[in-house]
Amino acid sequence: MPSKILVTGGLGYIGSHTSVELIQQGFEIIIVDDLSNSSIKVLDGIKKITGVSPEFVKLNLRDKKEVNRLFEACPDLSGIIHFAACKAVGESIDQPLKYYENNIGSLIYLLQAIESKGERFSFIFSSSCTVYGQADKLPITENAPIKKAESPYGNTKQIGEQILFDNTRSNGLLKVISLRYFNPIGGHPSIEIGELPKGKPQNLVPFITQTAAGIHNNLNVFGNDYPTLDGTCIRDYIHVVDLAEAHVSGLKRMMADEQIDNFEVFNLGTGKGKSVLEVIKIFEKVSGVTLNYKIVDRRPGDIVEAYADTAKANKILRWKAKNDLGEALKTAWEWEKKLRNI
Repeated sequence: MPSKILVTGGLGYIGSHTSVELIQQGFEIIIVDDLSNSSIKVLDGIKKITGVSPEFVKLNLRDKKEVNRLFEACPDLSGIIHFAACKAVGESIDQPLKYYENNIGSLIYLLQAIESKGERFSFIFSSSCTVYGQADKLPITENAPIKKAESPYGNTKQIGEQILFDNTRSNGLLKVISLRYFNPIGGHPSIEIGELPKGKPQNLVPFITQTAAGIHNNLNVFGNDYPTLDGTCIRDYIHVVDLAEAHVSGLKRMMADEQIDNFEVFNLGTGKGKSVLEVIKIFEKVSGVTLNYKIVDRRPGDIVEAYADTAKANKILRWKAKNDLGEALKTAWEWEKKLRNI
């Protein structure tokens, strides 16, 4: 019998793509989302791709009573992939309490509900490379020191990992894999689901596609005086479908009882860094659109350079990113054009 997996934030960007991969690999899922940064229409996209209409519950995970009711109503849950969180670095600096309440409170309520089950349980945590801060050495391995976070968002990921680690020490039935994402971009090749930022995008690629679509007059490049080849920040951009597949690999590892330790961490990226200006040039090449961009002041909380050493995930999860940056940007642009009827 296929396992029933709870996907929190499952109508969000990474959550929806992972929901598709789970369904396509035979898992039965329940999606929970409060729709604060997503759309119910994403369910239709998931159904069009998979032919399955997954169970959906609108729920705010900050409500402890509702979380407990969910677990009581779904006694056959055997795992969670936890995406539900606020995720913008800049906003977290302006609204830190919102981030601590939402990202930490919801995690604790889920773990308390899991513990009350008293059963073996698999938990995948949606973490981030922001836990490393500005790393001393590149590429970044999982053994790189965890530095003081550059933003409240990054701090919630550090705190979340610590809470999960501590919980695995006290609860031997809990199995956790924390996946540290680098920079997810792109959309599903079917162009049925993709990134849906509400308001002004906080991330580079949706801002690029919206600028190309005429939504913004120009694209701001935050700083060109960093110590990099062209002066702009460098990141490791990974196709969201590749990222989604890694979650399924991690889940299968826990369910097959293959973990060496009940708490494991993996970097998810391509292992290659690209600058902001390089991303702009590649987008212009694959889209045929010339972008109007301007250099502005640095953005608080941004680090200079980050790209992953993915050897651990490649070997242990038997996973590797397959799509290149051009392909990811192409799907992002196709998705934007569909949204705007271009």
